[in-house]
Amino acid sequence: MKEAVLHLENGLEFQGYSFGYEFLAEGEVVFCTSMVGYPESLTDPTYEGQILCITYPLIGNYGIPDDNKENGISLNYESDKIHVKGVIVLDYSFNYSHWNAVKSLDQWLKENKIPGIYGVDTREVTKYLRDNGTQLGAIVPRGFNTPTKFYNPNLENQVAKVSCPEVIKYGKEGSKRVVLVDCGVKNSILRKLVNKDIELVRVPWDYDFNTLEYDGVIVSNGPGNPDFCAETIKNIQVAMEKKKPVFGICMGNQLLAKAAGATTYKLPYGHRSNNQPVRMAGTERCFITSQNHGYAVDHSSLGSDWEPYFINMNDGSNEGIRHKSGLFFSVQFHPETNFLFDDFLNLL
Repeated sequence: MKEAVLHLENGLEFQGYSFGYEFLAEGEVVFCTSMVGYPESLTDPTYEGQILCITYPLIGNYGIPDDNKENGISLNYESDKIHVKGVIVLDYSFNYSHWNAVKSLDQWLKENKIPGIYGVDTREVTKYLRDNGTQLGAIVPRGFNTPTKFYNPNLENQVAKVSCPEVIKYGKEGSKRVVLVDCGVKNSILRKLVNKDIELVRVPWDYDFNTLEYDGVIVSNGPGNPDFCAETIKNIQVAMEKKKPVFGICMGNQLLAKAAGATTYKLPYGHRSNNQPVRMAGTERCFITSQNHGYAVDHSSLGSDWEPYFINMNDGSNEGIRHKSGLFFSVQFHPETNFLFDDFLNLL
């Protein structure tokens, strides 16, 4: 049990113990209220540059599953590596038990060189972040120096760090061709799409996909500040001028909005959980959604041809937009519900 300290930029300190990779971790401290799914959360590219405080008290008890793949896509992870800078938990279980587990969380973190801290009052950390907004911070094991200035991921292009480096193709050639702009796409979205009767072409975030022949565009989820994705926004604008269907997801919602001339802003502490309630605008239809983002669209800045699609029922923030033509729409949450994918594919 080696002591470690979680430092926040305002000077608050939380004492705990080091686990995982014993090293300094710096980033934006955010919290997630999911009760299960830590392998999926830690490998979610949207957490790039962040230190994740998991509110559920017991973490590690079911270990880590194997990285089995199908169609070249991991079945258990959301990407090919851990993206968080560090992990904060209350009670780390050194013993795990699950039929699908092949290693402990501690071992997995060591292999990926990701520091962790346990024994921290994660409820108190979360309450502070809710009241004061996200904080820059650092996990500092005993023997390491506390940085005088903490790393701020919002000042760098995080999308460029997590996007694929080259074009990747999935599915059947000859079917409807869909371009997926990879801003940090989750494997769960890829798994949904490869099971559809389409040819999927996954391209880097700044790739000029308008040089290709395609029937529609999906702009994926991703981390950080959408202002860094000017190239993506320009390419989306060209696609809309061509009257090609566009479907945005999470970061894709923000980028489609900016392509339409709207603005975005940083949320106080973001939406990061599997239980965010949203309502389809103009209806009483409500959905419990999975979300992970720190920025939101200002729907008051939308032009007259656009309207809100979904609204967050907790804080009233935007959860999606749609064009009155019906060709362009997006959601701020992860659309595990099939009807949104089907709505898009029906436009092709």
